[in-house]
Amino acid sequence: MPDTAMPDEDPAAALERQLEERRLKQETKNERQVWYFLAYFLFGIHIIAFVMIYAVRHAK
Repeated sequence: MPDTAMPDEDPAAALERQLEERRLKQETKNERQVWYFLAYFLFGIHIIAFVMIYAVRHAK
């Protein structure tokens, strides 16, 4: 990750800014993973429901 600190910026502020950028990237990644998990979960629920409907309708 390139250092984009301003020449007159102190090292503590630069470090804080880098940590904030890293935290935001991680938060975005975590949020995306939550949406993927929700999508897979809902898809799985529908598959199970369709299998159950098929089983009930074709029972002897």
